[in-house]
Amino acid sequence: MPEQILTRPVPVTGRRPTTPEGVPSPPLPRTRGPLGEAVLALLGPEPPAPGAEGAPAVSPELTAEIATADPYGGDLHLALHICYELHYRGFAGVHPDREWDPALLSLRAALEERFLTALRADLPDDTDLRGALEDLLTEPPGGAGVSRYLSRSGEWWQMREYLVHRSIYHLKEADPHAWAIPRLTGRAKAALVAVEFDEYGGGRADRIHAHLFAELLEGAGLEPGYLAYVDVVPAPAIAVVNLMSLFGLHRTLRGALVGHFAAAEITTPPSARRLARALQRMGAPERCVRFYTEHVEADAVHEQLMRHDVIADLLEREPELRADVVFGIRATGFLEARLGRLMLDAWSRDRSSLLGPLRPGGARVAA
Repeated sequence: MPEQILTRPVPVTGRRPTTPEGVPSPPLPRTRGPLGEAVLALLGPEPPAPGAEGAPAVSPELTAEIATADPYGGDLHLALHICYELHYRGFAGVHPDREWDPALLSLRAALEERFLTALRADLPDDTDLRGALEDLLTEPPGGAGVSRYLSRSGEWWQMREYLVHRSIYHLKEADPHAWAIPRLTGRAKAALVAVEFDEYGGGRADRIHAHLFAELLEGAGLEPGYLAYVDVVPAPAIAVVNLMSLFGLHRTLRGALVGHFAAAEITTPPSARRLARALQRMGAPERCVRFYTEHVEADAVHEQLMRHDVIADLLEREPELRADVVFGIRATGFLEARLGRLMLDAWSRDRSSLLGPLRPGGARVAA
């Protein structure tokens, strides 16, 4: 059955609060079940009270709820998403010090454990790095996939839905991977910084990839705001992004974070090429196409840097991380495939893949 969003109202004020750095904070999303409600119950406009670290965060009842929750479901991933966003831009009306609230961190750890345990159970131990990388580079003849579908026969409404799904990822695209920088050294660090430099526009704010995606959304008649669509995307779209944060926030998972980054960079050029063709066929504005043409060129170079400089140097220094790098690659493909299947299954039945309607509009498309 499709996910149901609880209709818990979110307070709206006339002035949009900001983080201390002046970056606009999005409103809190609507919860999707008891786990999300438990997270919201720990949030508040004031900093954590002194001595709050002694209070139990995860009750036996909540522990049982987490233990039986769908590890890939909407309730768990929306709850985890709220916890993670405290480390990015935070939320309107939530005090910035909640980022390090011990009670929230304890609850987050329990949610992470449920998610990570399921991933490890679904992805058997694997140290075959060469095989994992070759799988990323292999394009099976006649293979299915969202970018292939959109390129061949997708319609404009389906393209807009795809962009909404990906907005949760692309509007923070490079940020989780930046946590790898202080955890690497030597050639691996230098090469990863070079890739990130391109992701952040090579020093030009108007070329930051997240900014280019916001322009793409505007060109498609969609809301370009950060997390504007978190209430209408299903669990697989949120899980894809949570995976990056999970790997990024834990030093012990630095190998998996590098694997994730490599998987993202290696698989992007062919899919970006198809999506650019699809947008051109649909008559989308140039600013819609620009995001993908930029990735066709940039990520072809990034692939080589990630494989031959970042991964190779990391594993030369820390060979014990090989299985983690492979796990990061495999987990990325596993969750991306879940999201792709959801979209294609819905579209094959001429149904929306989102949890709610989009406003009409967007670029005029070719007949």
